[in-house]
Amino acid sequence: MSAARGTTADDPWIRRFHPPAAPGTAPVLVVLPHAGGSASFYFPLSRDLAAHAEVLTVQYPGRQDRLGEPSPDTVAGFVDEVQRALEPWRGRSLVLFGHSMGAVLAYELARRLEASGGGAGPRGLVLSGRRSPLVARHDDLHTRDDDALLAHVGALAGTDAGLLADPELRAMVLPALRGDYRAVGTYRHEPGPLLRTPVSVLCGESDPRTSLSEAMAWRELTGAAFTFRAFPGGHFYLAEHHEAVARALADDVAAFTTA
Repeated sequence: MSAARGTTADDPWIRRFHPPAAPGTAPVLVVLPHAGGSASFYFPLSRDLAAHAEVLTVQYPGRQDRLGEPSPDTVAGFVDEVQRALEPWRGRSLVLFGHSMGAVLAYELARRLEASGGGAGPRGLVLSGRRSPLVARHDDLHTRDDDALLAHVGALAGTDAGLLADPELRAMVLPALRGDYRAVGTYRHEPGPLLRTPVSVLCGESDPRTSLSEAMAWRELTGAAFTFRAFPGGHFYLAEHHEAVARALADDVAAFTTA
C-alpha cells in the first residue's frame, strides 16, 4: 500500500485496501460504514471495484486498530474529520457511498463540499439502507441499556451473534457502537439548498429500519438526477447480494463521472 498522505500509513481515518487500475486518474469512491461498522467489512467491495475506482474506506475511531481512540458522538464531528482526511483527493472526481449511518455522513459531507471551495461538490452520492432525513422518527437506541442495543444490532444481521455474546468483545465494541448510535440518533436535518449532486439510493426490500418509500424520499433533497434500486434482503442486503451491489456501484460511478 502506498505511503502517500491520506493512506493508512499516514491518516488513520482512511484505508485503501487495493490499488486502483488507473492510479491518479481513476474516480475516487469514498466508503462510509454503518454504525458500529469497520472498514474491513467493505474489503470485498473494495476488491471488486478496484478496476473502476480508487476505493477509500473510512475507518472510524474506537474499533479494530483504532480501539481506545475517542470517536465523535455527533454527525458534524464525523464529517469534520472525514472532510479533513479527504483533502489530498479534493482535486479528483469524488463519489461518496454511505450505508446506514454512513449514508447520513455522506449526505452531510456532500452538502459541506458543495458549500466550500467555490461550491465544488462530489460527482455523485450513493445512499444505502437509510431513510431520508426528511422522514421524522424518534430514535432513542443510544439511550437504551447494553442488552437492548446489542439485541437491536444482532437483529439487523450485520454482526456475528457469537461475537456479541462474548463479554470481552462486548466490552470492546460497546463504546464506539453507542457513540455511533448517539451521533445518528441525535442528528437533526437543517434545511438548506437542494444538492446539486446526483443521487443514487439503494435499499433492501425487507429492511426493518427503512421502508422503500422512506428511502425514496431522498429524491426530495437533490435538484440533480435521482435513481433508486431495491434488492432482496434486509438491512445488510449488500452482504447478501454482494456481486449485484458491486455492479450497481460500478454503474453509478461510471454514470456520475462520465456525465
